[in-house]
Amino acid sequence: MSGKIRIALIGIDHPHGMGWRESLTHVSDKLEVSALVPAFDGAISSLEERHAKLPRFESVTELIYSSDLFDGALVCLPNDQSPDAVIALANAGKHILLEKPGAANATDARRMAEAIRANQVSFQNGFIWRYDELANRLRKMVNDGRFGKLISVEMTWATSSVDRRGPEHYLFNLKQSGGGFFNWLACHHLDLLTYITGESVTAVSARVGNYGKTVAAVEDGGSAILDLSSGGLATFTGGYWHPRWMNDIRWTIRGTQRWVHWDPGRANTGGVLEIHGPQPQFMAMEETFELPVDDTTGYGGKAMVALLADWIRAIGEGGDCRNTPESTVTVLETIDSIYQSSENGHRVKI
Repeated sequence: MSGKIRIALIGIDHPHGMGWRESLTHVSDKLEVSALVPAFDGAISSLEERHAKLPRFESVTELIYSSDLFDGALVCLPNDQSPDAVIALANAGKHILLEKPGAANATDARRMAEAIRANQVSFQNGFIWRYDELANRLRKMVNDGRFGKLISVEMTWATSSVDRRGPEHYLFNLKQSGGGFFNWLACHHLDLLTYITGESVTAVSARVGNYGKTVAAVEDGGSAILDLSSGGLATFTGGYWHPRWMNDIRWTIRGTQRWVHWDPGRANTGGVLEIHGPQPQFMAMEETFELPVDDTTGYGGKAMVALLADWIRAIGEGGDCRNTPESTVTVLETIDSIYQSSENGHRVKI
């Protein structure tokens, strides 16, 4: 493709919309915004002045009628709208940049995947943690066999309570979102689990629900036990539980040869790995690996810039991004199984 890639922005006042648009400024030498579909009942309260004069359309269908204006689209829509928008764009030959997870369930994710593959358009989902440096260091440790036999992966993520947005927000609307904390946030780390370990989830035992003081129409959190294909065990506990805006994230990976605590949000750092290994002679293997603060503006910092660069590469050269249509299906299959296990009170095999 000669010249800059032209993309349409679909969903202006999405919770991550402004962050995505700021991240796009870091790849402005390769990509430019050429059209808008506000969505969200036409709301544009967060629209930057630099985009104010761009062609504006009321729907994805209307945008596609002016298909000569754009080569791809950033889709930031609620889960009940994203799948049909992605399918229509793919059928029109447009490349897809999708706010995660992009669907409420695996059935809709499969519909998207089929359209993307049938039309051979480039696809990237917003699972930014696949581009995090420490996540990739952990993945390399696993691939190198430095953990030995993988025993367990323990993941926690507690974040701001339902009250921070209010229970009337669309994220807590069952019809629009299809699910709550596990669909909107836990999806990041359930996806990252398979990426780091290189394993699949084979069964799930879970309990989700409303545990905070404000009842929502979707779950505000819960816990899941995940069986890994190698025989190891993973656990996830988290929810919308803190009384202020914050993210409290921790991982521990344990193997027969080492264990590592990952603190991606430690203050005044870009994330920390505390690495504990064997003691072959008199000195035990102990190391703290720390990254400097990431001051890159936008949603997800430099990890998002790397995600965007990967999508741009795929459009120009072909091939998949680290996030694929199939990896999107996989994480939603896991989430579907978590909801099913919680509802039925039984272990669910995948």
